[in-house]
Formats: sequence, C-alpha cells, structure tokens
Amino acid sequence: MLSVQGFQKILPYMSLFWQGMLCTLSLSAFTVIFGFILALLLSLMRMSRVKLLKAIATIYVEVIRATPMMVQLFLVYYVVMAPVSLPTWKLFGFIRFERFVPGVVALSLNSGAYLSEIIRSGIQSIDIGQTEAARSLGLTQGQNMRFIILPQAIKNILPAIANEFVTIIKESSICWTVGVQEIMSAVNSVKAATYTIAEALIVASCIYFCLTFPTSKIIQYFERRMRRGDVR
Repeated sequence: MLSVQGFQKILPYMSLFWQGMLCTLSLSAFTVIFGFILALLLSLMRMSRVKLLKAIATIYVEVIRATPMMVQLFLVYYVVMAPVSLPTWKLFGFIRFERFVPGVVALSLNSGAYLSEIIRSGIQSIDIGQTEAARSLGLTQGQNMRFIILPQAIKNILPAIANEFVTIIKESSICWTVGVQEIMSAVNSVKAATYTIAEALIVASCIYFCLTFPTSKIIQYFERRMRRGDVR
C-alpha cells in the first residue's frame, strides 16, 4: 500500500534512480545508432537482387520478430558474449561496461530488425521515376541511393524512427535482468534495501513518463515542421 512513509524511505536512494535514468538514456542512444546502421544494411540486403543476401536478411528479421526480447538478451549475454573478455571499467563511474555492452548488442539486434522494415518501406515509397531520372543523368546505383533516395526516405520515416527511440527507452528496462544498472535495477535495489516496492515503482513510472512524453512531443513538433514543406 502506498504511503508517505514509503516515499520517505526511498528518498536516500534517489541517486540510484538518477544513475538508472542516465544508464537508460545511454542504452537507448547507443541502441538507436547501432540499430539504425544494422537496419539500413538489412533493408538493402532485403531489396538486393542477390538471393542469398535477401534470404539471410529475411530469415534474420523474421526470427528476431518471432522471438521474445528476453530470450534474445539471455542468448547474447550468456551464450554469444560469454566467451568474450570485456573490460571491467565503469562507464560514467557506475555503469558496468561488461554488462552494458551485451545489453546494447541485444537491444540493437532487436531494434535493427524492426527498423529495417521501416527503412525498407520508406525506400520503396519513393517514386521509381526518380531512379530512372538519376540513371539518365549518369548516376550510379550507389549515388542514386545516397543522394536521392535515402534523403527523401529518411525524411518520410523520421517520425517512425524517433518513435522507435521512445520504444527502446521502455524496452531497455529488461536489461536489469543481466545486471545493467538502469531504472528497474534501481527499483530492485530500493526494494531489497527498504522492503518497499509500490513507491519505487511509482517513481520509476514517473521517470519513464518524463523521458518518453517530452520525447513524443518533440517528435510531433519536428514531424509538423517537416510536413510544412510538403503542403502546397
């Protein structure tokens, strides 16, 4: 049951929530960067004329989308990354690097599969006539993709990519299961120290709200700004 005394108990541990928030933002930022790079590669592979590349990308995307995030995280942490000796230094002085990296890898692998479909749909939404015009001007396929197709595609799918960032902020909470010191890890630590859980969960929910709600509004603002140029 919620109580004022319960919130008073967790006040000395607010620094853990601050550290958890910083860790969550770091996880999300790295995941968006590496996930986008992976997604771009996967989307190009899926649109490739090379059947092997197309098959590999398709199988990867379907497998990732059909399996739980927790299973993927445990496979990365306990199987894939287990033989790798990562440095034991601490990022920002408190984030354990050897646990942070597997979390980023697992989240990036998962996010890349979903982002690849967004990017692929964005590329395919560009009129084929622009590609034909680029070829008539002597541009190679790579130049056409780099200078004509991708800039327009990214503009169209930027809101979806930004929404993926919001999703990652929330999904990163699963990384506490492998010892990453994010927001839910702070909740678990407070629970163990004070034997209160409801108040800690309320604080965690408020932090997630403060991270995701403003981000969503910023996304909506830039989406409106980008669409102004499309209105005739």
